[in-house]
Amino acid sequence: MVNKILGENRVIVSNIAGTTRDAIDSYFENNKGKYNFIDTAGIRKKSKISESIEKFSIMRSLLAIERSDVCLMLIDANEGVTDQDAKIAGEAHEAGKGIIIVINKWDEVEKTTGTLEKYTKEVYNKLGYLTYAPIIFISAKTGQRVDKLFELINKVAENNAMRVSTAMLNQVINEAIAVVQPPTDKGKRLKILYATQSSSKPPTFVIFVNNKKLFHFSYERYLVNQIRTNFALEGTPIRVITREKGE
Repeated sequence: MVNKILGENRVIVSNIAGTTRDAIDSYFENNKGKYNFIDTAGIRKKSKISESIEKFSIMRSLLAIERSDVCLMLIDANEGVTDQDAKIAGEAHEAGKGIIIVINKWDEVEKTTGTLEKYTKEVYNKLGYLTYAPIIFISAKTGQRVDKLFELINKVAENNAMRVSTAMLNQVINEAIAVVQPPTDKGKRLKILYATQSSSKPPTFVIFVNNKKLFHFSYERYLVNQIRTNFALEGTPIRVITREKGE
Protein backbone atom coordinates (compact mmCIF):
# COMPACT_ATOMS: atom_id res chain seq x y z
CA MET A 1 0.00 0.00 0.00
CA VAL A 2 2.79 2.40 0.92
CA ASN A 3 4.59 1.57 -2.32
CA LYS A 4 1.43 2.36 -4.28
CA ILE A 5 1.08 5.70 -2.48
CA LEU A 6 4.72 6.65 -2.94
CA GLY A 7 4.79 5.53 -6.57
CA GLU A 8 2.04 7.86 -7.80
CA ASN A 9 1.69 11.66 -7.86
CA ARG A 10 4.47 12.09 -5.38
CA VAL A 11 5.83 15.52 -4.51
CA ILE A 12 8.29 14.96 -1.69
CA VAL A 13 9.46 11.47 -0.76
CA SER A 14 12.38 10.23 1.30
CA ASN A 15 13.07 6.91 3.02
CA ILE A 16 14.80 6.98 6.40
CA ALA A 17 15.45 3.86 8.45
CA GLY A 18 13.18 3.76 11.48
CA THR A 19 14.08 3.11 15.10
CA THR A 20 13.67 -0.63 14.60
CA ARG A 21 14.78 -2.96 11.83
CA ASP A 22 12.48 -2.99 8.78
CA ALA A 23 10.37 -0.06 10.02
CA ILE A 24 10.60 2.60 7.33
CA ASP A 25 9.51 6.23 7.61
CA SER A 26 8.14 7.41 4.26
CA TYR A 27 7.45 11.10 3.97
CA PHE A 28 4.79 12.03 1.46
CA GLU A 29 3.07 15.23 0.46
CA ASN A 30 0.04 15.81 -1.75
CA ASN A 31 -2.84 18.27 -2.03
CA LYS A 32 -4.45 16.71 1.08
CA GLY A 33 -1.49 17.42 3.36
CA LYS A 34 1.88 16.17 4.61
CA TYR A 35 2.20 12.62 5.90
CA ASN A 36 4.73 10.28 7.43
CA PHE A 37 3.85 6.64 6.83
CA ILE A 38 5.56 4.24 9.24
CA ASP A 39 5.57 0.89 7.49
CA THR A 40 6.07 -2.29 9.49
CA ALA A 41 6.50 -5.78 8.07
CA GLY A 42 3.36 -7.91 8.02
CA ILE A 43 2.59 -10.04 11.05
CA ARG A 44 1.82 -13.56 9.94
CA LYS A 45 -0.24 -16.29 11.56
CA LYS A 46 1.27 -17.83 14.67
CA SER A 47 1.57 -21.27 13.06
CA LYS A 48 3.78 -19.88 10.30
CA ILE A 49 6.42 -18.22 12.46
CA SER A 50 8.57 -18.93 15.46
CA GLU A 51 7.63 -17.41 18.81
CA SER A 52 10.72 -15.17 18.92
CA ILE A 53 9.99 -13.67 15.49
CA GLU A 54 6.36 -13.13 16.47
CA LYS A 55 7.41 -11.24 19.61
CA PHE A 56 9.84 -9.12 17.58
CA SER A 57 7.16 -8.28 15.00
CA ILE A 58 4.68 -7.23 17.66
CA MET A 59 7.30 -5.18 19.51
CA ARG A 60 8.14 -3.36 16.29
CA SER A 61 4.45 -2.66 15.65
CA LEU A 62 3.98 -1.36 19.20
CA LEU A 63 6.80 1.15 18.65
CA ALA A 64 5.15 2.27 15.41
CA ILE A 65 1.79 2.66 17.19
CA GLU A 66 3.43 4.79 19.89
CA ARG A 67 4.77 7.22 17.28
CA SER A 68 1.60 7.46 15.22
CA ASP A 69 -1.45 9.74 15.17
CA VAL A 70 -3.55 7.38 13.05
CA CYS A 71 -3.15 3.60 12.72
CA LEU A 72 -4.17 1.94 9.47
CA MET A 73 -5.07 -1.65 10.38
CA LEU A 74 -4.40 -3.56 7.17
CA ILE A 75 -6.46 -6.75 6.91
CA ASP A 76 -5.90 -9.31 4.15
CA ALA A 77 -9.34 -9.69 2.52
CA ASN A 78 -8.64 -13.36 1.77
CA GLU A 79 -7.75 -14.22 5.37
CA GLY A 80 -10.07 -11.93 7.29
CA VAL A 81 -9.26 -10.73 10.82
CA THR A 82 -6.59 -12.97 12.39
CA ASP A 83 -5.73 -13.28 16.08
CA GLN A 84 -2.61 -11.22 15.44
CA ASP A 85 -4.66 -8.48 13.75
CA ALA A 86 -6.96 -8.37 16.77
CA LYS A 87 -3.98 -8.19 19.14
CA ILE A 88 -2.40 -5.23 17.33
CA ALA A 89 -5.77 -3.48 16.89
CA GLY A 90 -6.31 -3.81 20.63
CA GLU A 91 -2.95 -2.17 21.32
CA ALA A 92 -3.81 0.77 19.03
CA HIS A 93 -7.17 1.13 20.78
CA GLU A 94 -5.58 1.06 24.25
CA ALA A 95 -2.98 3.63 23.13
CA GLY A 96 -5.82 6.00 22.22
CA LYS A 97 -4.84 6.35 18.56
CA GLY A 98 -7.09 7.17 15.64
CA ILE A 99 -7.87 3.93 13.80
CA ILE A 100 -8.94 3.08 10.25
CA ILE A 101 -9.59 -0.54 9.25
CA VAL A 102 -8.21 -1.09 5.75
CA ILE A 103 -9.32 -4.24 3.93
CA ASN A 104 -6.65 -4.89 1.30
CA LYS A 105 -6.77 -7.24 -1.75
CA TRP A 106 -10.48 -6.53 -2.16
CA ASP A 107 -10.01 -7.06 -5.90
CA GLU A 108 -9.35 -10.76 -5.24
CA VAL A 109 -12.64 -11.39 -3.44
CA GLU A 110 -15.55 -12.80 -5.40
CA LYS A 111 -18.50 -10.50 -4.92
CA THR A 112 -22.25 -10.99 -4.99
CA THR A 113 -25.05 -8.79 -3.66
CA GLY A 114 -24.39 -7.95 -0.03
CA THR A 115 -20.75 -9.18 0.05
CA LEU A 116 -19.42 -5.86 1.34
CA GLU A 117 -22.09 -5.53 4.05
CA LYS A 118 -21.55 -9.13 5.19
CA TYR A 119 -17.77 -8.67 5.32
CA THR A 120 -18.13 -5.42 7.29
CA LYS A 121 -20.36 -7.18 9.83
CA GLU A 122 -17.83 -10.02 10.24
CA VAL A 123 -14.97 -7.57 10.84
CA TYR A 124 -16.91 -5.69 13.52
CA ASN A 125 -17.97 -8.99 15.12
CA LYS A 126 -14.29 -9.95 15.55
CA LEU A 127 -13.21 -6.44 16.55
CA GLY A 128 -16.19 -5.54 18.73
CA TYR A 129 -14.36 -2.72 20.54
CA LEU A 130 -13.56 -1.00 17.21
CA THR A 131 -17.08 -0.36 15.92
CA TYR A 132 -16.18 3.36 15.93
CA ALA A 133 -13.41 2.77 13.34
CA PRO A 134 -14.35 3.35 9.68
CA ILE A 135 -13.70 0.52 7.21
CA ILE A 136 -12.35 1.13 3.70
CA PHE A 137 -11.93 -1.57 1.03
CA ILE A 138 -8.88 -1.12 -1.18
CA SER A 139 -6.51 -2.88 -3.53
CA ALA A 140 -2.88 -1.84 -3.11
CA LYS A 141 -2.11 -3.81 -6.28
CA THR A 142 -4.54 -1.97 -8.58
CA GLY A 143 -4.70 1.26 -6.56
CA GLN A 144 -8.48 0.95 -6.11
CA ARG A 145 -9.70 3.52 -3.55
CA VAL A 146 -6.15 4.11 -2.19
CA ASP A 147 -6.56 7.83 -2.95
CA LYS A 148 -9.68 7.88 -0.72
CA LEU A 149 -7.48 7.08 2.30
CA PHE A 150 -6.17 10.63 2.72
CA GLU A 151 -9.52 12.32 3.43
CA LEU A 152 -10.27 9.55 5.93
CA ILE A 153 -6.84 9.90 7.59
CA ASN A 154 -7.31 13.68 7.92
CA LYS A 155 -10.82 13.28 9.34
CA VAL A 156 -9.79 10.64 11.90
CA ALA A 157 -6.70 12.65 12.96
CA GLU A 158 -8.88 15.75 13.48
CA ASN A 159 -11.42 13.74 15.50
CA ASN A 160 -8.67 12.24 17.67
CA ALA A 161 -7.40 15.76 18.46
CA MET A 162 -10.84 17.37 18.79
CA ARG A 163 -11.68 19.78 21.61
CA VAL A 164 -15.30 20.19 22.69
CA SER A 165 -16.52 23.23 24.65
CA THR A 166 -17.79 22.55 28.18
CA ALA A 167 -21.12 24.24 27.41
CA MET A 168 -21.79 22.08 24.32
CA LEU A 169 -20.65 18.93 26.11
CA ASN A 170 -23.01 19.50 29.04
CA GLN A 171 -25.88 20.26 26.68
CA VAL A 172 -25.37 16.86 25.03
CA ILE A 173 -25.06 15.12 28.44
CA ASN A 174 -28.23 16.80 29.76
CA GLU A 175 -30.20 15.85 26.65
CA ALA A 176 -28.97 12.25 26.98
CA ILE A 177 -30.03 12.16 30.66
CA ALA A 178 -33.49 13.47 29.72
CA VAL A 179 -33.96 10.59 27.26
CA VAL A 180 -32.52 7.81 29.47
CA GLN A 181 -32.55 8.39 33.20
CA PRO A 182 -29.40 7.46 35.18
CA PRO A 183 -29.60 4.12 37.01
CA THR A 184 -30.61 3.58 40.63
CA ASP A 185 -29.31 1.11 43.19
CA LYS A 186 -31.06 0.36 46.52
CA GLY A 187 -33.09 3.54 46.23
CA LYS A 188 -30.11 5.74 45.38
CA ARG A 189 -30.03 7.39 41.95
CA LEU A 190 -26.91 8.36 40.05
CA LYS A 191 -26.71 12.10 39.49
CA ILE A 192 -24.57 13.54 36.70
CA LEU A 193 -23.41 16.92 37.99
CA TYR A 194 -21.41 18.18 35.00
CA ALA A 195 -18.73 17.17 32.52
CA THR A 196 -15.65 18.72 30.97
CA GLN A 197 -12.98 17.65 28.48
CA SER A 198 -9.61 17.16 30.17
CA SER A 199 -7.46 16.28 27.15
CA SER A 200 -7.37 15.15 23.53
CA LYS A 201 -5.57 12.41 21.57
CA PRO A 202 -7.85 10.69 22.40
CA PRO A 203 -10.75 12.92 23.53
CA THR A 204 -10.95 12.37 27.30
CA PHE A 205 -13.88 13.58 29.37
CA VAL A 206 -14.20 13.96 33.13
CA ILE A 207 -17.76 13.37 34.38
CA PHE A 208 -18.55 14.52 37.92
CA VAL A 209 -21.19 12.42 39.71
CA ASN A 210 -22.69 12.13 43.19
CA ASN A 211 -21.54 8.50 43.62
CA LYS A 212 -19.04 6.66 41.40
CA LYS A 213 -20.35 3.25 42.46
CA LEU A 214 -23.70 4.05 40.84
CA PHE A 215 -22.09 4.91 37.47
CA HIS A 216 -22.50 1.53 35.79
CA PHE A 217 -20.49 0.65 32.71
CA SER A 218 -23.64 0.34 30.59
CA TYR A 219 -24.65 3.93 31.35
CA GLU A 220 -21.12 5.16 30.70
CA ARG A 221 -21.22 3.42 27.31
CA TYR A 222 -24.57 5.09 26.59
CA LEU A 223 -23.14 8.55 27.32
CA VAL A 224 -20.00 7.83 25.26
CA ASN A 225 -22.21 6.84 22.31
CA GLN A 226 -24.20 10.08 22.67
CA ILE A 227 -20.99 12.13 22.74
CA ARG A 228 -19.62 10.24 19.72
CA THR A 229 -22.82 10.72 17.71
CA ASN A 230 -23.32 14.39 18.52
CA PHE A 231 -19.74 15.43 17.82
CA ALA A 232 -19.19 12.96 14.93
CA LEU A 233 -16.13 11.42 16.60
CA GLU A 234 -15.60 8.66 14.06
CA GLY A 235 -12.34 6.73 14.16
CA THR A 236 -11.15 7.68 17.65
CA PRO A 237 -11.47 6.04 21.05
CA ILE A 238 -13.21 8.13 23.72
CA ARG A 239 -12.11 7.93 27.34
CA VAL A 240 -14.19 8.79 30.39
CA ILE A 241 -12.87 9.54 33.87
CA THR A 242 -15.46 9.53 36.66
CA ARG A 243 -15.04 11.75 39.71
CA GLU A 244 -17.16 12.59 42.70
CA LYS A 245 -17.79 16.20 43.67
CA GLY A 246 -14.78 17.51 45.58
CA GLU A 247 -12.27 15.10 44.00
